[in-house]
Amino acid sequence: MTSSTSTARGGEGAAGGAEKPPPPRPALEARTWRECGYLLTSFPLALVTFVGVVVWIYVGGLLSVTVIGLPVLAAGLAGCRRVAAWERARARALLGLRVDEPSPLPRSEEAGVLGRLWSGLRDPVGWRAALFFVIRLPVATLTCWLTVAAGIVAWPALPWLARWFSNVDRLLVRGLLSPSDSLERRITELESGRAALSDTANADLRRIERDLHDGAQARLVALAMGLGMAKETILRDPEAASRLVNEAHGEVKLALQELRDLARGIHPAILTDRGLGPALSAVATRCTVPVAVNVELDERPAEAIEGIAYFTASELLQNVSKHSGAREASIDVWRGEGRLMLQVTDDGNGGADPTAGSGLAGLADRLGAVDGLLAVHSPAGGPTTVTAELPWRDRTVPGPGEPPAGTTPTPITDSE
Repeated sequence: MTSSTSTARGGEGAAGGAEKPPPPRPALEARTWRECGYLLTSFPLALVTFVGVVVWIYVGGLLSVTVIGLPVLAAGLAGCRRVAAWERARARALLGLRVDEPSPLPRSEEAGVLGRLWSGLRDPVGWRAALFFVIRLPVATLTCWLTVAAGIVAWPALPWLARWFSNVDRLLVRGLLSPSDSLERRITELESGRAALSDTANADLRRIERDLHDGAQARLVALAMGLGMAKETILRDPEAASRLVNEAHGEVKLALQELRDLARGIHPAILTDRGLGPALSAVATRCTVPVAVNVELDERPAEAIEGIAYFTASELLQNVSKHSGAREASIDVWRGEGRLMLQVTDDGNGGADPTAGSGLAGLADRLGAVDGLLAVHSPAGGPTTVTAELPWRDRTVPGPGEPPAGTTPTPITDSE
């Protein structure tokens, strides 16, 4: 009875009542084939690049006592860079490893041949690539032959073994061929900021030279001529000489005022003596709209940072006066998490765009040169809020070109 029942059930299954078995699957997935291909081709490539790097360093080291050695080393580093780019592309194609390209080697036409040569010799990307090619040979030798052995004697375990072996290559590529965010990209940002800062400094020097030539210098020349004429006429026409002396006195006062304004544009005395609060209040009085100033600082930042914050606020208030159509504005300054924060807000027309080649773009570049940031929120119709963030930097540690703490430059004064 039991036997016939079993036979009947077997017959129903054979007739089509039971589930069909799953479709056949390939023994190895495409990913495993790609990883195996990477491991097997790595050995011959690693052998070639290892020999190339060793020969290059040997020849470059021998020739370094001559003028030929350093160009050979620099050319080898450039070659390592290019081969490393191909290795990253191979890792992306076969291992699915997404690695960003490192920053390009900075080039400057003003550096000259020696400057470009020295820049090439100091290339950290090229040296890390050379180290990768040296380390990879023993690794590739081991993983390649292990992969071959696993394919022969442990075929079912090959997907797992290929993944483990290729993970070693992934670590090498990530560690030595990927960009270093903390170094190379930071160097590029600082070099860009330094160039912007240099351009700004050169423009300021030209402006100062023009203002001195067209303003105070012209008045001093007129003053000298007037005093010379007064000297010649003082005996025969004392009244005319007196008029010339009075005119010269007026020229002196105007020249001093122009020099005072010029000095204020370089570094205002009120900022040095009293800090950001009084200095920004003075700037606010020159704006064409009422400006509320709120400065909440328990101590003063570094003098250089203080000056940058002052001129940033001054330029932003000039934009408010010229372009915003606002009825009122405000300046807020505070310290937050070791940074100096400055925010200028107005209720004007809005639409300010730092990417449109305006003065805001130059302002952002100048802030970026000192590790600062500029954020602009200006929808059409307003309001506009511009926030500047600067490093605080302890005032007791002077920056480059700053006077020691506790010293202040002597302001320009005059007496009538």
